[in-house]
Amino acid sequence: VQLVESGGGLVQAGNSLRLSCVFSGGTYGYSDYGMGWFRQAPGKEREFVAAIDASGGDTNYADSVKGRFTISRDNAKNMVYLQMSSLKPEDTAVYYCAASEYTIVVLTAELYNYWGQGTQVTVSS
Repeated sequence: VQLVESGGGLVQAGNSLRLSCVFSGGTYGYSDYGMGWFRQAPGKEREFVAAIDASGGDTNYADSVKGRFTISRDNAKNMVYLQMSSLKPEDTAVYYCAASEYTIVVLTAELYNYWGQGTQVTVSS
C-alpha cells in the first residue's frame, strides 16, 4: 500500500484548507480499509485527528477539531480527504494519512498498518 498526501501549505488563521490522500496497491481493495488522519507538531507526539470507516458511513474526530474539520472518502477514486476550516495556529503540524486493515473507525495509531509521508500545514496568526 502506498499513501500520498497533498494539499498542505501556509494559511492565515480562520481560513480553510483541504488535504487529500491517494491510496494505491494493497492486497484488498481500497473500500476494505478504514482511513484516518493524524498530525504531529514540533516537539509533540503524534495525535489522532479524524477517522472514517471503510464504507464512509461512520466518522470520528478529536475534540480539538470537532466542528471544524470534516473527513470524507471517495471509494471510486481511492481518495480520502480532510477539509479543515476555521484553522488556528495550534493546528500547525505535519498531517499524515493512514490506512487500517480494520474496516471500522479506528482511533489509535497502533491499529493503522500503512502511513503516508506527511504534508506540512502551517497556520499563521
